[in-house]
Amino acid sequence: MREATTADFDTILSENRAVLVDFQASWCGPCKAMEPHLAAIDGTPLPVVKVDIDKAPDLATRYGIRSVPTLIVFQDGEPVDMKVGAQQPSALKGWAAKYA
Repeated sequence: MREATTADFDTILSENRAVLVDFQASWCGPCKAMEPHLAAIDGTPLPVVKVDIDKAPDLATRYGIRSVPTLIVFQDGEPVDMKVGAQQPSALKGWAAKYA
């Protein structure tokens, strides 16, 4: 799972038709709990990119992130779907598969 910074975020989005972005924080328990589930689906069906909101607060502001974890699917560089809060692994996999 790749970590995006403010400097490379737009490039990562442009390199992929669809991307699942995990807006998270190192101090967030639910974020840590979801990490292995996101790593398990990374690349199957979508690449998963994580953004630490403390390291990239401008990205959090840009996408209106008010709670972590927040997951956003981007297609062709645009946000198309969002889920807030920890997700069950099976639901997460099914949700991501819709955008592959």
